[in-house]
Amino acid sequence: MPTAPAPLWIVTGPTASGKSALAQALAQAQGLEILSMDSMAVYRGMDVGTAKPSAAERAAVPHHLIDLVPPAEEFDTARWCSAAAQALAAVQARGRRALFVGGTPLYLMAFFKGLMQGPAADPALRAALERREQDHPGSLHAELAQRDPVAAQRIHPNDLRRLVRALEVLEHTGTPISAQQTHFAADTWQRPCRIVAVHRERDELHARVKVRTEWMLDQGLLEETEAIERSGGFSLTSGAAIGYQECRDFLRGRYKDRTELRNRIRRNTHQLIRRQSTWLRRLPGVTWLPGSADAAALHAAFSAEPPPSAR
Repeated sequence: MPTAPAPLWIVTGPTASGKSALAQALAQAQGLEILSMDSMAVYRGMDVGTAKPSAAERAAVPHHLIDLVPPAEEFDTARWCSAAAQALAAVQARGRRALFVGGTPLYLMAFFKGLMQGPAADPALRAALERREQDHPGSLHAELAQRDPVAAQRIHPNDLRRLVRALEVLEHTGTPISAQQTHFAADTWQRPCRIVAVHRERDELHARVKVRTEWMLDQGLLEETEAIERSGGFSLTSGAAIGYQECRDFLRGRYKDRTELRNRIRRNTHQLIRRQSTWLRRLPGVTWLPGSADAAALHAAFSAEPPPSAR
């Protein structure tokens, strides 16, 4: 009887929780290779705003699924899943263990539970929907709330890419995208995995976001945004990344000063953290670790008997 594959290891948590540093420490101690599960780290040149690992960190631990495409190019979940499968196979072929690290829920669910087979992209429809939202901000979310209220509750009104996709699926299939993602709610996993999430209290996360935002602006986030705009610009997806979206608005004169820019980034990051935290609390089989945990604690969490809902 064939032996079941060893569960894949996943480190996740909300933005600014410290998951990347903890994963880096474990990977370095155990000789693991990191597979980034961050939807914005796939873009080249978007370094400061995505808090990509430094050159020294990449030299110490191999990182994959980073810097795959230019910011002007669209990159969707299906492409990431394909790239992740190839990267995972290459790591395992070398006899090494992979460690998935990141906070993009859709990437995790699609890769480990299976990708929804939806309709192909319709560029003309997408362009029309984007123009409508530009002319009448909030109209797409209002329409989705009427036609697929479950999806509208999950998708932020400013998440244009996901709003467009949800309406595109409705238009081409007549079925709400939320109804087609029911397999995400199942307890079973297409790829066996162990999930460890890093937890910090709300006030601590907010304090870390404040420091993180100041650091990014000091490190040249605004200048990085300007450079990307001059060298090809952003796609719909990359341009919606927190930090870059606000810097683009600032460059267009939509904020009165840098103080407002900083506050907008912090506010939108807090909203992202709430969405990520809500999703994680609903996910079965997660082992929680405090932000103060070290690499040994993380390794012990992966090595321990899994929770019943994760078996």
